[in-house]
Amino acid sequence: MSRLIPSRRSAVAPFMAMDALRDAKALERAGRRIIHMELGEPGAPAPVLVREAAAAALREGRLGYGEALGDQALRERIAAHYGARYGVSAPPERVIVTTGSSGGFVLALIAAFDAGARIAVTAPGYPAYANILSSLGLEAIPLEIGPETRFAPTAEMLAAAHRERKLDGALFMSPANPTGAVIEVEELKKICAFCDEAGIVFISDEIYHGLEYGAPAETALRFTPNAIVVNSFSKYYAMTGWRLGWLVAPEELMRPLERLQQSVSICAPTVSQRAALAAFDATAELEGNRAAYARNRALLIEQLPAMGLTRFAPPDGAFYIYADVSEFTADSMDFCKRLLAEAGVATTPGLDFDRNRGATTIRLSYAGAEAEVAEGVARLAAWLRGPA
Repeated sequence: MSRLIPSRRSAVAPFMAMDALRDAKALERAGRRIIHMELGEPGAPAPVLVREAAAAALREGRLGYGEALGDQALRERIAAHYGARYGVSAPPERVIVTTGSSGGFVLALIAAFDAGARIAVTAPGYPAYANILSSLGLEAIPLEIGPETRFAPTAEMLAAAHRERKLDGALFMSPANPTGAVIEVEELKKICAFCDEAGIVFISDEIYHGLEYGAPAETALRFTPNAIVVNSFSKYYAMTGWRLGWLVAPEELMRPLERLQQSVSICAPTVSQRAALAAFDATAELEGNRAAYARNRALLIEQLPAMGLTRFAPPDGAFYIYADVSEFTADSMDFCKRLLAEAGVATTPGLDFDRNRGATTIRLSYAGAEAEVAEGVARLAAWLRGPA
């Protein structure tokens, strides 16, 4: 009998979206056809140019270790992206290529904070934040957001939390998971200014940039050189399994980040870096993907109220609807399990994103193929109506 006792740091909450995927896959192996609306994964593959670049790199065959900060050509291309899209300077010397945004978070949090630091996050918010923070000995301080702020954090609520007890950092996402809400430009400017004034390290998660359906989201780099910006090739660029992201960090953190990367992962995947260079030239295909998401979004916005799901966060960006299901349940976990078992639609319970208030919400991802999302919507409607 094993006497191995797991560490307290490993006792993090499960990522329920991944649990939902596991359960859905089990049903598929048993022969069921499941509609996947649980994961934020683009239904489209990586762009053709990306796949062709990867194939060329594989044919060349030299895919050894790269530099810890990332291939210089890719760092330069990422830096150029900030000038082209946002009109801001992000020199390649401040860019580090990471193993997905997840790897970037780990590096940034270790580099910027000591154990015991208090980091503000939103509730609802991305569940991995709190789990990563906990495993690193950092404390997640939830800021409850809702309709009164269009499900986006504000500088005022950050200041109030800081007055109550000093914060060391803030980690916000815009467009957000699970809500799709975008922090408005003036509010982002205020958040950046407050963090600079109060000595709070601001980590701006911008992995859904490019996936907006109204005004484009702004980068925190426009308002402060002190923010740590996180981005990824997973969402807009449809490269989830390639595990490639990046950070833009203040100059004084670059050497610590490099040292950490050298030990934690050596370097980001070489073939993915070679392929990602082509991602910035695949705009036509990627904008076609975004147009498909927009059509899926429009379908949900039109159809959900007819099912009785009239309250949901404003889906400004990303590819999620965060919906209130209190008319049907007070147990979102049970609701999602029954929806999967009885209707074959995989979704994520709101408890994944908000442990205090998520029992009456669910997240629906509309990142999948249009036909799949349409079938998922039809199945959900029929299931909510019940037997004829």
